[in-house]
Amino acid sequence: MSQMSYIYMGWGASLVVLALYTASVVVRGRRLSAKVPPERRRWTS
Repeated sequence: MSQMSYIYMGWGASLVVLALYTASVVVRGRRLSAKVPPERRRWTS
């Protein structure tokens, strides 16, 4: 394997981990925002 392959694999793995973390944060935020009562939702007013 050439050195560039290791670089591409490292970047690819980093991007996959970052995408999975971002997706988990978005899903968790949506679940938590559904639990907030409508009168307490400041971001919708």
